Amino acid sequence: MTVMDDWVTAACAELGLDPADVPVPTVLELAKDVAHQVLRPGAPVTAYLLGVAVGRGADPAETAARLSALAGTWPVELGGERPG
Repeated sequence: MTVMDDWVTAACAELGLDPADVPVPTVLELAKDVAHQVLRPGAPVTAYLLGVAVGRGADPAETAARLSALAGTWPVELGGERPG
């Protein structure tokens, strides 16, 4: 087990959730996209928004893909960070 696995298991136990329901790679990929293409503090906020949407019935993978696509098109003039 990794530290991430241990953390997710412990956090899920604290919240009464099933760790199998946590798409860790999906959330990490989304956070990376937002941090690199929009702004770093947007990553945890976007992860929270993903959680709210999923809690309301949205599909995690589909919702994360939509948000990643949005981050990928975020205009530099609105603060988007582009590797350069």
